[in-house]
Amino acid sequence: MKSQQLKLTEDGTWVAANAAAPDDTAQVVFAFIDPSLGEATDAIAGLTSTFPKADILACSTGGEIAGADVFDGAGAATALTFEKSSTRLATATVGISDDSYRAGESLGRSLADESLAGVFVLSEGLNVNGSQLVRGLREGIGKDVPITGGLAGDGADFDVTRVGANGPLEAGQIGAIGFYGSSVRIAHGNAGGWEEFGPQRRITRACGNVLYELDGKPALDLYKKYLGDAASDLPSSGLLFPLKICRDDAAAGPDDHDAVRTILSVSEDDSSLTFAGDIPEGEAAQLMMGNFEHLITGAGDAAAQAVPGWECDSKDSIGILVSCIGRKLLLGQRTAEEVEAVAEHLDGMPTIGFYSYGELSPHSATGICELHNQTMTITLLGEA
Repeated sequence: MKSQQLKLTEDGTWVAANAAAPDDTAQVVFAFIDPSLGEATDAIAGLTSTFPKADILACSTGGEIAGADVFDGAGAATALTFEKSSTRLATATVGISDDSYRAGESLGRSLADESLAGVFVLSEGLNVNGSQLVRGLREGIGKDVPITGGLAGDGADFDVTRVGANGPLEAGQIGAIGFYGSSVRIAHGNAGGWEEFGPQRRITRACGNVLYELDGKPALDLYKKYLGDAASDLPSSGLLFPLKICRDDAAAGPDDHDAVRTILSVSEDDSSLTFAGDIPEGEAAQLMMGNFEHLITGAGDAAAQAVPGWECDSKDSIGILVSCIGRKLLLGQRTAEEVEAVAEHLDGMPTIGFYSYGELSPHSATGICELHNQTMTITLLGEA
């Protein structure tokens, strides 16, 4: 496999990271584009013209990653050319959160094949329940196929997120690329670095990914108490205080262990909070807060999980980084340090990525894909 990295310039053209001419035989292009560009029609058209044989899967972001750089306002892309493997694009749409399982199952069944080696997903980021999307995908393709990817972002605005699949970016869309053949190699890792604080509370009223009450009291009121003056900036300020789901029985099933959830929206009408994934009623929950050093160390830990046993040449592989927008908001000017912490483990491997509203990756405890929040998630992709 060969990869080529590109960056979108202020004048709307894509410029390669090296002097090599674009490979017009590339089969796949992943593009991560600033939400200020809206549907990014011209940017996508530029990629389509440059890589006419490629399936182009793109999304809006909370920030773009290219090599050691983290930036806003532009776009980053990678074009992948496989020598012995094939790929396939599948798409689905969601209008409301309840569509998520159906959409995931549809994607999974479209991609299912005995030779399927892995799947990379880019999803609508606001009107989707990431937990149900993943469960549908697992139902469609089986739990043993690695699934990675992320939910599209919209900076810290939480207004509209978009995904494009061989066309302009659109709200409500999900795209997935399947990789096929015995030569495909995929590795993955994810880690957080957040710390619990305050007492554990019981989730006394919730439905799907909507949380209404903790310990019998309105969930929104609790967040406002901790946020103080910053409560006026919800939901973005809530990203600095993710919610940890503390499972009572960690052995009951593939999803039944501790998880971290990120706020996507708030409702003053019923004092509820909508999260990126399921909030299981009856379980315990605890607020979390960030520590600069722990978050940066966590990013390095994610890379360290992915690297052992990697058998492909680093320069002919690609590392795709999907990190949470909450991490970027907290780290601020130190954001690039978590990307540098990843690079220390990758032996010069090219990297690209974006800041998301949720991350998809197999859980380290089970090896089965789940929705993660507030993590650095890494996918290594190559060809033996």
